[in-house]
Amino acid sequence: MRESMPALHSKTYFNYGGQGPLPEPSLEAILETWRQIQTRGPFTTDIWPFLNHIIGGLRQRLSLWMGVPPQRLAFTENVSSGCILPLWGLPWRRGDALLISDCEHPGVVAACHELARRHALTVHFFKVSDLTAGAANTSSTLLDRLDASLTASTRLVVLSHLLWNTGQLMPIDQVAERLQCHPRHPWLLVDAAQTLGSMPVHAAANAADIYACTGHKWCCGPEGLGVVALSERLLQEGQPTLIGWRSLSDEGHADSSFHADARRFEVATSCTPLFAGLNCSLQLLERAGSDQERLEQIQNLAASLWEGLRRLPGVQTVLEVPPPAGLVSFHCQSVHPDDVVRHLGGQGIWIRSLADPSCLRACTHITTTSDELEQLLQALNHVPAGAA
Repeated sequence: MRESMPALHSKTYFNYGGQGPLPEPSLEAILETWRQIQTRGPFTTDIWPFLNHIIGGLRQRLSLWMGVPPQRLAFTENVSSGCILPLWGLPWRRGDALLISDCEHPGVVAACHELARRHALTVHFFKVSDLTAGAANTSSTLLDRLDASLTASTRLVVLSHLLWNTGQLMPIDQVAERLQCHPRHPWLLVDAAQTLGSMPVHAAANAADIYACTGHKWCCGPEGLGVVALSERLLQEGQPTLIGWRSLSDEGHADSSFHADARRFEVATSCTPLFAGLNCSLQLLERAGSDQERLEQIQNLAASLWEGLRRLPGVQTVLEVPPPAGLVSFHCQSVHPDDVVRHLGGQGIWIRSLADPSCLRACTHITTTSDELEQLLQALNHVPAGAA
């Protein structure tokens, strides 16, 4: 798979958490689908079975990847759309409270604030950014803090599966069990931008009410296509917010009802060639091993990087234990993160700086090599103070 990625031929790449490189076969699948659409005619009788086959095939594949029935999956453009469109369609009442972790992506947080403004809701936060120990300690502390933060008014909890900034894994299934004991059984919204393609997601995708993923990060698919898994109770209680012909059970009639399944949260025309590209990338990942086998490979690489970072003078890892997946966040003392990124970029080594917490983030995927880890460690060991 690595050899099929042109983006990896001339650089040392650690930014899979932002966007994964697109393999050449996936690009060819996109181009061939476009050729077929134009050859058959983009709006002809012959084209619809072809398009439905591509879209339906990807829905079935993602159903297997996520362990969720296909009727509970809706295609979106990205994680933000997957989070926000179902969220805004829920039946809110004045005074309901939203409980958000302090490690959520700003896009989702901003949407929650605007939702609260429009419906007279309240917004509260609970701390997870300092959960840097092992899984047992993290789960125990998180659940204690969740219990302490829940109130009689809490109607929604927002918590990412794998925190995009610290790299810590959240016990989503345990959180869902705890919420079931709450008198109002708050909905659980999970930003899963960093999990699909990097680790098994069956348990979390089935535990959450909204589990929003994207295809362009760890799945190494094209940007502009994502998927969200929705719970049965959300489908019973939620209504679409941004409405188009794909939301309708019969697009030919203006008085048509909405789809009874997750398709009610799909909107209108999408770029079908992207579906073929993502489907191809997923197949390439499948050939590399099961989701658990791929995770173990990612974890081993992340652990090697984490251990190497802890040996470097002036470098401190965010997590106290080896990362549970492929996100490795760390600090370089006396050097601003942006300066480190620019300095390494000048050597063809690409990592990312983050603002909250202010740190650096490198990602290991199954396409990462041990030689690349060594290149990164050596380059960090020689970053001058005040590098630019």
